[in-house]
Amino acid sequence: MTVDRVSETVDIIKKLVSIPSPTGNTFEVIQFVQDFLNNLGIENRLNRKGGLLATIPGEDTSQHRMLTAHVDTLGAIVKEIKSSGRLRMDLIGGFRYNAIEGEYCQIETSSGKTYTGTILMHQTSVHVYKEAGTAERNQTNMEIRLDERVHSADEVRELGIEVGDFISFDPRVEETSSGYIKSRHLDDKASVALLLQLIKRIKEEKLSLPYTTHFLISNNEEIGYGGNASISPETVEYLAVDMGAMGDGQSTDEYSASICVKDASGPYHYLLRKHLVSLAEKHQVDYKLDIYPYYGSDASAAIRSGHDIVHGLVGPGIDSSHAYERTHRDSLDHTGTLLYHYVQSTLVI
Repeated sequence: MTVDRVSETVDIIKKLVSIPSPTGNTFEVIQFVQDFLNNLGIENRLNRKGGLLATIPGEDTSQHRMLTAHVDTLGAIVKEIKSSGRLRMDLIGGFRYNAIEGEYCQIETSSGKTYTGTILMHQTSVHVYKEAGTAERNQTNMEIRLDERVHSADEVRELGIEVGDFISFDPRVEETSSGYIKSRHLDDKASVALLLQLIKRIKEEKLSLPYTTHFLISNNEEIGYGGNASISPETVEYLAVDMGAMGDGQSTDEYSASICVKDASGPYHYLLRKHLVSLAEKHQVDYKLDIYPYYGSDASAAIRSGHDIVHGLVGPGIDSSHAYERTHRDSLDHTGTLLYHYVQSTLVI
């Protein structure tokens, strides 16, 4: 990828993270992706779950590849309208309440109207609550303070807010002069942007792919079953593009492509992993091999659903996953370059 292509990828990331899309309410962001593909003249269709499948025909139509990234994000849903006029939440996806304390949010009613609020501890004020710093951050103690003059459940309902309304978190996306991109929901919208940029490059360079290649933008990954369907019987290789997890004991960083060896679902296909490493070394891609201990991907969901495929996982390194995340342009560059060469390579089996 050139510097300009990285900048284009960052611009797509900024647009994607700015569209609320908690799992279960991804219609608007899927439409954005579909419009992007339509403008390129790429064949695409929605599956019944609401995900988007794009296909680029290849020289070999008897054996297919699939690459996937998920556009759904963490979020919440209104569980209860409290007598105080505040809202109690139920979380969507695997994260902790402390990761969203103090965050701005948006509530979308079933009629499509939106309201803003802030996620706070009930015992926030240190001038009133002795346990402000020690009370557990959980569903009982955390609530949404609406930016509306409401003091009862009835007043909240008069706004049109009801149990089951979706709650999305302010991404607070920012690009720094030092090359970092900070935002919520880089998991996995950074990878979606990489796939869209890859498709655009294939189109612009008029690349002839060796195999018919499908790109699945899934919309249920955060709850475990995003990429387990819409896989053609001709598909041999299935590569999930998703964030590399960082932390103590991890080798993944914010400047390289992360190639996953194993996650909570077990090892990824050994031959495909070695193929990705070989491509990285051949094309001067900085990469890290890693194990993500508490992690699952669209590829592991596809394996669990019984598909006879070779599966792999690669993605940019993301710091502070499932909180206020960060990556670097270098990681996007190296991951994008690896994907570019991967789709032009031969199958491993």
